[in-house]
Amino acid sequence: MKTFWKVLIVIVIVAAFGGTLVYLYQKSQSKPVVYETSTPFYTDIVKKTVATGSVVPRKEIEIKPQVSGIIQELYVEAGDYVEEDDLIAKVKIIPNMVSLNEAQSRLNKAEIRLENEKINYKRQKELYEEGVIPESTYLEYELSYNQAKEELEAAENNLQLIKEGTAKNSGDNTNTLVRSTITGMVLDVPVEIGNSVIESNTFNDGTTIASVADMNEMVFEGKLDESEVGKVQEGMPLTLTIGAIEGKTFDAELEHISPKGLEENGAIQFEIRAAVKLKESDFIRAGYSANADIVLNSADSVLAIKESMITFENDTAYVEVETDPQKFEKQRIKTGLSDGINIQVKSGLEKDTKLKMPNRQIEG
Repeated sequence: MKTFWKVLIVIVIVAAFGGTLVYLYQKSQSKPVVYETSTPFYTDIVKKTVATGSVVPRKEIEIKPQVSGIIQELYVEAGDYVEEDDLIAKVKIIPNMVSLNEAQSRLNKAEIRLENEKINYKRQKELYEEGVIPESTYLEYELSYNQAKEELEAAENNLQLIKEGTAKNSGDNTNTLVRSTITGMVLDVPVEIGNSVIESNTFNDGTTIASVADMNEMVFEGKLDESEVGKVQEGMPLTLTIGAIEGKTFDAELEHISPKGLEENGAIQFEIRAAVKLKESDFIRAGYSANADIVLNSADSVLAIKESMITFENDTAYVEVETDPQKFEKQRIKTGLSDGINIQVKSGLEKDTKLKMPNRQIEG
């Protein structure tokens, strides 16, 4: 009985040892590698470049006052639609004390002169009617009297203009009423009632009371890198994608390319402008950021493969073609248009040719 157990133990040990050897042997053997394959396919290839920028109104006007003073009334707010000559605001004039004093002094002098000329005129008129002086002398005094009346009226108007911004004989015309110069939408009103404003003159741009723009005519303003600007030209179609408007694109046409580039972050950028084609139902807010796809070239329904399947040697393109199952040979091909993912194959391949896909293998 003891002999039996001894023999059994020896058999178990030998079996375990042999199994271990077999396992290690199998583990040491490399598994066959199976490469995935792919075939050429027909597709549309579009080569394009992308410009970043924003959509803004073509015509945006800043409304500025013609006199300095304080905002007394505001008649619009951002988002309102205004016609040309509609009221925007009313300015209360705070007269300059030096100018006011000079105007008052001029009025006083005009009153004194008029009174003196009136006395002389009456005296000369009586003498003329009595036949003492000739008509020519009388007419000279009459002219001086009329001139004095006109000067008084001008002095009164000047004083009223300085104090109130309007003359008594000017009707509804006044510098204190600020009106829109175009028809459009009010984009911004950066002032409040009570704010001081400065008139636009040769030394100052003036305070902006409101910005008005025609929102029916929008343009895309963006920038292109110098490596791409030579490939585009005026008249090319663009497709705009606006981040704030999901699921919708807008057509545009390139109308301007800046002749001078500007350096930004070490790269030369050229400004471009494109007219956006809007439908009646479309509304784009001013300043939306947008990307413009500019089609440089396109090919419809051409034979193509993934560009990652190609290797290049001395400007020559090669792919690995399956000659037998899992056996591949290098094949020279002629390529065409590429969009960065797919590339056109002009010659060297057939539709049903199997190609080795690099970095795509299955362990057997």
